[in-house]
Amino acid sequence: MEFSTKAGGPDKQKAGCVVAGVFEPRRLTDALKTLDRAAKGYIASILRRGDLDGKLGSTLWLHNVPGIAAERVLLVGLGKEQELGPKAFRDAVRAAVRAVNESGAADAVLYLADLPVAGHDPAWNAMQLAVVAEDCSYRFDRLKSKKDAQHRVEFGVGATGKPSAAAARALRRGLALAQGVNLAKDLGNLPSNICTPTYLAAQAQALAKQHKLRCRVLEEKDMEKLGMGALLSVTKGSHEPAKLIVLEHRGGAAKQKPVALVGKGITFDTGGISLKPSGEMDEMKYDMSGAGSVLGTMQAVAQMRLPINVVGIIPTCENMPGGHATKPGDIVTSLSGQTIEILNTDAEGRLILCDALTYAERFDPEVVVDIATLTGACVVALGNVASGLYANDDPLAEELLQAGQDSWDRAWHMPLWDDYQDQIKSPFADMANIGGRPAGSVTAACFLSRYARKYKWAHLDVAGTAWQSGKDKGSTGRPVPLLTTFLIRRADRG
Repeated sequence: MEFSTKAGGPDKQKAGCVVAGVFEPRRLTDALKTLDRAAKGYIASILRRGDLDGKLGSTLWLHNVPGIAAERVLLVGLGKEQELGPKAFRDAVRAAVRAVNESGAADAVLYLADLPVAGHDPAWNAMQLAVVAEDCSYRFDRLKSKKDAQHRVEFGVGATGKPSAAAARALRRGLALAQGVNLAKDLGNLPSNICTPTYLAAQAQALAKQHKLRCRVLEEKDMEKLGMGALLSVTKGSHEPAKLIVLEHRGGAAKQKPVALVGKGITFDTGGISLKPSGEMDEMKYDMSGAGSVLGTMQAVAQMRLPINVVGIIPTCENMPGGHATKPGDIVTSLSGQTIEILNTDAEGRLILCDALTYAERFDPEVVVDIATLTGACVVALGNVASGLYANDDPLAEELLQAGQDSWDRAWHMPLWDDYQDQIKSPFADMANIGGRPAGSVTAACFLSRYARKYKWAHLDVAGTAWQSGKDKGSTGRPVPLLTTFLIRRADRG
């Protein structure tokens, strides 16, 4: 998608469409007042007839408006002005972009960035315009013999004066973020017979070549030498070789400690010997969404050229049943030397993550954030609205919560109290890989916390937010917006 800033009043834009907002009840925004003055009250007269009252997300097309250079004017309802918060603004943008995409307009200029969104400035508005517009336009049809017909529109962000440097930078960042989200969506939506661990490794190598990142891929023999017994126990039933992918963006000073992102990359999860029910098992191709979010974030960070050091670590494999597969009751030794009694082979994500979290120590990271579609219990607790956030450092948790709020990719801080650690005790090993039904998402985080004691660490359980089911089934690309915003804020403050 093409996006740019456009200077000049909305009445002067020679475009296929100009978009302006209307508050309830039929209150014109500044941009629409400019259009109405040029049209000598024509627009206000139409609104007085009741064709549009400004209800959030409503739209009205006007053609051949007198005194206006654009071919069409699209009015979009913004709801009540005092209630225009981040969600309402994004909903209005979504309604406008969908209407434009369904029209015959070749280009459109959106006069929405200057709207008074509670708690945010025009730069934030501009960034969200790009993110939401790209999300509305996303399609995954690469595997169809006949592609879906799609009308592509060139969008502009209008400013009555000269566009500010901050807004222009925010728009560029929004586009980079949106493209990172799209990469995560594409990887998630691919079937597991294509998106294998080897495929993810190849995508990481291509990303490194394109954006001048460092990339290293560890093979199973390398992991065996290191002693990654937990990770390797998961892949034993699969014919697909496991990989450990390491990507490095070195945009900061040489002595700056990196932020490490660790993404769960189970490219298909059958549950192993603890086999899952067959219903909706096809959605287990999304179990690599943590890995996809790391790759999407690394792309966005590299494209923005953020002055920060970031390491992406992706343990990736399949979890399959088979004659060599790990069995319930088996005990394995992790890279950290801690032993694990595997009571359920469907609790495999924590097994590959724990070795990756130990591996992250060698980068002497400032902080580590792992991302995983880890537990169905988190879906029960938070649904598909918020990701579960656990941390051993409260300031880090607050940073991530604020980044999620700013990007509207929200998380909720969950407890990580020592009281829960007793649930994963084992009589035969240092710990068990499950802690029973109560607080399943919490005990999974407690398990991971035992491998993150040497640094500040946070865990994002995105099992409920990484994809959606039903008629609109597909990857959401979350939490790329949260992670990228977190890194932007760290880079900007130096």
